[in-house]
Amino acid sequence: MTYVRRRRGGELVGQMPVRRRDHAYRHLTVVVAVLLLPLAALVTGGGRVRERACEWAFRVRYPFEDLSGLTPGTRAAFIAARCAALWHDAELIGLTSGHRMYAEQHELFLEAVRSYGSERAARQWVLPPEESSHVRGRALDVRPTEGARWLERHGGRFGLYRTYANEWWHFEYWPEYRGTGKQPPMRPTPGG
Repeated sequence: MTYVRRRRGGELVGQMPVRRRDHAYRHLTVVVAVLLLPLAALVTGGGRVRERACEWAFRVRYPFEDLSGLTPGTRAAFIAARCAALWHDAELIGLTSGHRMYAEQHELFLEAVRSYGSERAARQWVLPPEESSHVRGRALDVRPTEGARWLERHGGRFGLYRTYANEWWHFEYWPEYRGTGKQPPMRPTPGG
């Protein structure tokens, strides 16, 4: 696996792994979406054809993806961003983790405390549930790395921003920054 160093404003904000197989999946998903366009036109009656074909192609590519529990704004922003990424730049953005139940986040935090040896060390990677944007339905952990890079460059158009320097995959929905040319501050870690 190779890595690409990422910078924001001259500051190193982490490394992103690049996997060759992601290119094949990307092209295959675009082909599937294009092939689904006629069926989407039939089903939708001509409206939102590209969005529907994109939705179906992503169901094929990421069959176990779960968008439930996201706030309506977060869900709409994510769907719009990944449709734009697919149709305009042939990039995929999949969801590895979105909304988490309080108990699930609590267990992840306790597991991190056991693994890293202290709450302080665990907070470098996982927040307790009362502080987690995942529990509030506003956070998205995305894949593959090329999709995360696309979202880092273009996510502001949809109110989606990378918020932790040590997590290339983590984005949060901040609609108050959308269209302002500003973005929420990048924190070094979830607990930083």
